[in-house]
Amino acid sequence: MDSKRMTRLATLGAVVVGVAAGSYGVASAASGSSSTATTPSAPSAQRPWGGQRSDETLLTGDAAAKVRELALAKVSGGTIIRVETDADGNAAYEAHMVTADGTPTTVYVDKDFNVVSVETGGPGGGHGGAPPQQSSGTA
Repeated sequence: MDSKRMTRLATLGAVVVGVAAGSYGVASAASGSSSTATTPSAPSAQRPWGGQRSDETLLTGDAAAKVRELALAKVSGGTIIRVETDADGNAAYEAHMVTADGTPTTVYVDKDFNVVSVETGGPGGGHGGAPPQQSSGTA
C-alpha cells in the first residue's frame, strides 16, 4: 500500500471517529444525559447561571417555543441560553438570556404564558457586581 493511500485511510478513519464522537455528544446533550454529576456547575462569563439545576426541567415543544418567543420579545437583541421550569417560585417558567451587551438576564413567564418580570444582572447581581434589576410587565 502506498503512503498516499495510507494517509487517505488514516484521514478517513479520523473523520469517522470525530463524527461519531460529535454525534454522541450532541445526542447526550439533547437527551439531557450526562456521565457527570447532576450538580450545577459554577457560574462563568459564558454561563452566568451555572449549569442545569436538578430541580428545574428544560422546556420542550410548544411550551419552550412560547417562552422563547416571549423572552425574545421582551429582551430585544438578546440571546436565549436555555428555557426551563422555575423552582424558585418567581413564575412557572424562566428564560435565561444574555442581552446584546452581554448582561445576564432572566425572563419569568407564568403558566398562562404571560411575562411576569425581567431580572438583569444574573444570580446575586452577578454581572459586574451590580444588583439585579427587576421590571414587571406583561407580554
